[in-house]
Amino acid sequence: MRALFIEHDHVSPPGLVGERLEQRGYEIVEHLIVPEDRFHDPGVTAEYPDPREFDVIIPMGAPWAAYDHDLVGSWVLPELDFLREADAADVPVLGICFGGQLLALAHGGSVAQGPAPEFGWVTIETDEPDVVAEGPWFQWHFDRWTVPPGAQEVARSAVASQTFLLRRNFAVQFHPELAADALRGWLDNGGHAELLKHDLDPAAVYDEMVAEEPAARERTYRLVDAFLERCVEQA
Repeated sequence: MRALFIEHDHVSPPGLVGERLEQRGYEIVEHLIVPEDRFHDPGVTAEYPDPREFDVIIPMGAPWAAYDHDLVGSWVLPELDFLREADAADVPVLGICFGGQLLALAHGGSVAQGPAPEFGWVTIETDEPDVVAEGPWFQWHFDRWTVPPGAQEVARSAVASQTFLLRRNFAVQFHPELAADALRGWLDNGGHAELLKHDLDPAAVYDEMVAEEPAARERTYRLVDAFLERCVEQA
């Protein structure tokens, strides 16, 4: 079994989600879109594989806006087509943050700037705690989606929809994959300044991640198991 991680930047590794998929017998395949040397000029040209070559697909987060086609449309628009192809081919997709927003756009929803950003650990309201627990889950986003037609919204926060299910697509707005090493990469690539701009202490955010990581790992494992049960094994 093969799991394709679409990594939109060089600081978005498979992390805890990849760990659990490996434990469940999946080979991890990483597909980088914007390399490190283009991080500040992300309008690259990207090619996507045949989605039917994989058993699950995981589009990851990104620091850019999914609707900023002047900046990243060169690869966002082809990726939307790729996600539609995956859906048509009945390939399960777990979209994480930006990846979840792309799922919303690909299937008839919308994405726009939210009323406020969400940073750090947020407890969410969930209709199905066996599918997505209340958390807390780590958040880092400025935008939010509207749920696509026919999708089931499963969880939400005061700011944004947090999870929806549509056929074999499972979208989450938070970051279940994140561990302390990946957060360090975010902080070193503009995140430190971003937190300061929002009156947050980067050192405190990082320390909270270190302290919460063991419990977060268990929550993420349960989330991945729920994705596999709901969208892969019984679909």
